[in-house]
Amino acid sequence: MKRIEEGTKAKPKVKRASRASGARSPAAKAKKTANAGATSNPASRLIDERIRSLGGWRGETLAEVRRLIHAADPDILEECKWIKPSNPLGVPVWSHAGIVCTGEAYKQVVKLTFARGASLQDPRRLFNSSLEGNTRRAIDIREGEVLDAEAFKALIQAAVAENLR
Repeated sequence: MKRIEEGTKAKPKVKRASRASGARSPAAKAKKTANAGATSNPASRLIDERIRSLGGWRGETLAEVRRLIHAADPDILEECKWIKPSNPLGVPVWSHAGIVCTGEAYKQVVKLTFARGASLQDPRRLFNSSLEGNTRRAIDIREGEVLDAEAFKALIQAAVAENLR
């Protein structure tokens, strides 16, 4: 705190419009309107950026998987975890009462790792990686491969149900 010396007058405080007050310039209002359709969740924006940065078949695959995840569970939460200098966008994570799955892109595969995959029924045998563990299971999608959309959505729903137990 500043100390006011005797004989000096304190300056009256000037009220300024804060961002929270809703007072915005016309330019700020136009910008807000233009971005109205944009994703509001910061993690979702990071995932958007990750998909754009990947491009090619890996970006397309991750975008399609993301669409299927939201189709299977509209209440799923998008997060980015494990952000570090070597991976500034982090790892896309989809959660509902706990982690459902993560989505990572490598040179040869897009890997979807289900946190509790070992406890899920997989009648269509989508899991093709990390099969030896007692907890996780993963789906590796290679260039040109097509994911069975209905079986994948059922797996997402089963993972959410497992988390809700």
